[in-house]
Amino acid sequence: MSGSSLFVFIFAMWILIIIGGEISVLILAPIEISGYGEFDLIISSGIKAIVSVGLVITWIFILSKVKNWIFRSQLKV
Repeated sequence: MSGSSLFVFIFAMWILIIIGGEISVLILAPIEISGYGEFDLIISSGIKAIVSVGLVITWIFILSKVKNWIFRSQLKV
């Protein structure tokens, strides 16, 4: 892996981290569920956790595709 390819991967990783942070703060944090009594906090926390885990899985998938693209371009396959 050459130096510029490594920088592309790191740049993509940081862009995904920033986007994920923005999604978490701007969209997920304000979610509040009401109408279930004492289970309101548990339900809203569960929804936030499920969405967050989904984002992490999506980010890993995207970074895997970027890594594979970089290796293919380096190997000229």
